[in-house]
Amino acid sequence: MTPVRLIKLALMSLPLLLAACNEPGTYPVSGEECGPDDPVLELDASDCPAGAAV
Repeated sequence: MTPVRLIKLALMSLPLLLAACNEPGTYPVSGEECGPDDPVLELDASDCPAGAAV
């Protein structure tokens, strides 16, 4: 792998790594605190359409 490709890969993956660094009990992107009455706690895998991640 060339150095240019390594740099591009590092720059593209940096936002993902930074988004994962957050306080426990907060949402990774917004940084908002999670609460016991958050609607996402009621979600199940069956609530998501089959092709949503594609």
